Parts: sequence; structure tokens; C-alpha cells
Amino acid sequence: MCQTCQTVPAGHGRTFVVRKGQFITIIDSAGQQAADFVAVNADNLNEKLSPVHTRQHLRSLFFKPGDALWSSENRPMLRIVADTIGVHDANVPACDRTRFDIDFGVEGHRNCVDNLLEGMKAHGVTYFTLPEPFNLFQNGPVTADGRMEVTDPHSKPGDYIKFEALCNLVCAVSSCPQDIIPGNGLEVTPIDVVVSDHANEQEATHAVNA
Repeated sequence: MCQTCQTVPAGHGRTFVVRKGQFITIIDSAGQQAADFVAVNADNLNEKLSPVHTRQHLRSLFFKPGDALWSSENRPMLRIVADTIGVHDANVPACDRTRFDIDFGVEGHRNCVDNLLEGMKAHGVTYFTLPEPFNLFQNGPVTADGRMEVTDPHSKPGDYIKFEALCNLVCAVSSCPQDIIPGNGLEVTPIDVVVSDHANEQEATHAVNA
């Protein structure tokens, strides 16, 4: 079996390349940690993973195993193979330096936009072409009156979501640096990523215990 494992340090980001047919496992190693996830077509950077198009095709704000995540070109880019938590967000944009500066009065705070761009820039992705994220493990309920909330994740240590790549991809994951308001249990922790040639459910356990 061919697989690579890497840890996204708390509050930072990592970029990685995935071939069509490979499997990506994103693991909340410590629990209660949101992970912003983006991807672009490695063979056409203009095509990117799109929460908007995914919501349109699924006719839902949420997604589950068996569902596809769709691209800006209305093609399925990833298929959800397994999900141990089932609570994620596809509505909230990635935090950026302006959010921390204006909303919280904190300058220079690490943020998901910068985390994702740090590695994606080397592959030709810019601030203006960076996809909107799927916020894995983030708990973003919609209230009865139609308002969006962001609260602490329900995920426990070792919870994960696994995708199958349906085309060649450049992906990035940010361990969300938000430590001012609820969203990560007010304690930012690492995220583990496993890329494998096979959909082996034990890979996630391996990555956590390695």
C-alpha cells in the first residue's frame, strides 16, 4: 500500500497533490478543531472545488457519505467515502486578516486564507482564485429563524472524513487559527492528513496512533 501522512500544525496550513483515484483522509487528531479544506483541478486551475455548486447539486446545506463535492465547472471533484462525525460546514468563508483586524481588533493574527495560500501560490493559485472552503468538523448550525451560527465542533479525537479524488487535484488544509470566539474549543490543535492509493478504513487509526 502506498500512502503519505502529514500533520498540519495547529493554526497553520499544508498543501498537497492528489492523483485521480487516490483517497484523502482528514483527521481531527485532538478533537474540536475545524479544518478549512480547498482543492483545484491540477490540470486546469480555473476549475475549483465549489461549496455553492455542491449545495446546488445536493439541494442541501450538508453532505454525507456517497455524496460528491462539485466543482465550479459543474463536475464532481471528490466523493465522500466515509465520515465518522457527520457535522461540517459549507457556508462560512475562510477567516482572513481583515476579519481579525476589524471584528476582533487583532492585527497580524494567523488566518485560514493566508494558511491556504502559503502553499497554493506555488501551484499558481492566487488570492482571487482561491476556492471558498469546506469547513470540515466545523459546527455551523442553521437556526429555526434562518440564521447561521458557529459553535464548537462535536468532533472527538480521531474523527475523520475520507474522500476519493475524481480528478487530479491540488489540495490545501488549514487548521483554523480562531482562538478568540467559539469554533475550536478556544484551543487550536493539529490536523492529520493521509493520502492513500486504497480506501482502507484503518489508515485513519494509523495516522492518529503513529
